[in-house]
Amino acid sequence: MRWRDIGDLTCSVARALSVVGDRWTLLILRDAFLGVRRFEDLQADLGTTRHRLADRLRKLVEHGVLERVRYAERPPRFEYRLTEKGRDLYPVVVSLTRWGDRWMAGSDGPPIELVHRGCGRQIMPTLACPECGERVGARDMQARPGPALRKRWDGSPPRRSREDAR
Repeated sequence: MRWRDIGDLTCSVARALSVVGDRWTLLILRDAFLGVRRFEDLQADLGTTRHRLADRLRKLVEHGVLERVRYAERPPRFEYRLTEKGRDLYPVVVSLTRWGDRWMAGSDGPPIELVHRGCGRQIMPTLACPECGERVGARDMQARPGPALRKRWDGSPPRRSREDAR
């Protein structure tokens, strides 16, 4: 399978990666959540080429993750703002931040701290069950076929061994 075809899989992770699975795209999203909106500012912060940045921004706009909004008439200037679809990626960026802070931070510690505006406290958001409020991790969850896979399998999933499930 070619990378450009990854979005055709019946898999939400693969489909999401077809839009945001590039390192530059994730860094653009990080900057957008930090309030960086203008092309020149994004380029200066990321240090990438104009062509690469323009390509990633075009793709994010095309997929409805960012919107291109005019902020000056003469000369025409635009900025990139997160849409609702883009803001829904916040937990992804926070999860990567949390992982990076735990496993990749240098001796000086994490580069940023997240502060909850409501109470002013530094926090690191965690996953929790919306029903009971209990914190959840990979070992607390199980995956089962959703509507798309049940339809595809006509109600009978293929048999998998315990080895395959790992």
